Amino acid sequence: MGQWFFTGVIGVVAFALGYLLRRYLSESKVRAIKAEAERALIEARAEAKNIVLEAKDQAIKIRSQAEEENKRRRIDLQKQEERLQKRWEALERRIDRLEKRERKLNQRQSSLDRLQSKLEELHQKQIQELERISGLTREEAKEIFLENIAQEARQDAAEMIRRVEAEAKEEAERRAREIIATAIQRYASDQVEESTVSMVPLPSDEMKGRIIGRGGRNIRAFEKATGVNVVVDDTPEAVLLSSFDPVRREVARVAMQKLITDGRIHPGRIEEVVEKSRQEVEKIILEEGEQAAYQVGVHGLHPELIKLLGQLKFRTSYGQNVLANSIETAHLAGIMAAELGADVELAKKGGLLHDIGKAVSHQVEGPHALIGAEIAKRFGASEKLVNCIAAHHGEEEPRCIEAILVAAADAISSARPGARRESLEHYVKRIETLEKLASSFEGVEQCYAIQAGREVRIIVKPEEIDDLAAIQLSKKIAKKVEETLEYPGQIKVTVIRETRAVEYAR
Repeated sequence: MGQWFFTGVIGVVAFALGYLLRRYLSESKVRAIKAEAERALIEARAEAKNIVLEAKDQAIKIRSQAEEENKRRRIDLQKQEERLQKRWEALERRIDRLEKRERKLNQRQSSLDRLQSKLEELHQKQIQELERISGLTREEAKEIFLENIAQEARQDAAEMIRRVEAEAKEEAERRAREIIATAIQRYASDQVEESTVSMVPLPSDEMKGRIIGRGGRNIRAFEKATGVNVVVDDTPEAVLLSSFDPVRREVARVAMQKLITDGRIHPGRIEEVVEKSRQEVEKIILEEGEQAAYQVGVHGLHPELIKLLGQLKFRTSYGQNVLANSIETAHLAGIMAAELGADVELAKKGGLLHDIGKAVSHQVEGPHALIGAEIAKRFGASEKLVNCIAAHHGEEEPRCIEAILVAAADAISSARPGARRESLEHYVKRIETLEKLASSFEGVEQCYAIQAGREVRIIVKPEEIDDLAAIQLSKKIAKKVEETLEYPGQIKVTVIRETRAVEYAR
């Protein structure tokens, strides 16, 4: 029994020792865990503090940026508000001015309306008073007034007609004698053949170098501006101007004389002088047309017919000057019409205008007689006058005796010895055909046949034709000339493309 007691005591003691040992170990572990937790807590607090500090710094930055942005926007809004305020004030001032102007206009309109009413009342009162005094109504008085005016106009017209007829009879007798004498002289006079070359005298041979210019720039500019070929050869103190078109040649001759007299010869001056010379020649054309109409005694022609008539001064037909032929035909037709008792005025007009179509025959297709008849018809010519022009070469049957007389007078003027030379006419036609063919291509601005038709110069529009296209165009024109025309030797085709940049120093 004592053994069992001793064993129990030992067990109790062992249990107590084990319990104490486990409790000690548990407290040590708990203390270690607490220490670890406190350390972790301290680290977490430090990290949290850093995060809070960073967040505060970031918040401060964002706040400052927001404040700057708000400040900038406030400034922009303030500026916009100021601009709007200024515009609003300007609009208000403008509206005020418009309202004041409208009030003034309304006041003026009211005053005008009142004045208009008063004038109408006065007008009616005057009409009523006049009707009361005259014992006539307004319509009756108007009818009597118009009848009196018509009667006076008829009397004046009759008196004027009698006076004009008397003056015409006196002038006709005197003019008839002059026409007969002039017709006889012209019929027996020599005919000067037209030339396609004009000679311009020079003060010295040194002027030739100035006309040619450095590298030939002056002579090229002159030929381009006029369409005339300038021949500078061994002829002493002279240069030659060659062109089939006498109008161009005359412009070139006048321009060359002006340049030689002035002494300033350069491309810019050349263009200026050529333009002025062209205007002078146009003035001469108008004067020649008026002089021809006056010389023949034909009046009342349309100004465009006068201008076309003046152009005939520079046209030839088989070597005969067309304007001289027209004047002579008019005289002869008038003489024959007077002898036969026909319409002398119509015969003269028909003779003077019979070749008017030759002024534009190089621009319009068809016989010049029909072209001239269409032009005269367009400018108000009578049917008989149109028939005189259209029938003088048989393209149309004559429908009056004056048409037959015009054709006969033209034949008399053209058939006399030395009046015509056929080769020049063929030459001119060939040159005109050459220029027309070259001008038919797109992009061509100007075209001139020079050197008696051995060369054609084409000036193209630089904005439409580039350098490559200019080369191709010269080949196309040369091929077309070969296929279409008949000509001796060869024809040189030159395509010129030029661009200019002009500015003024001020």
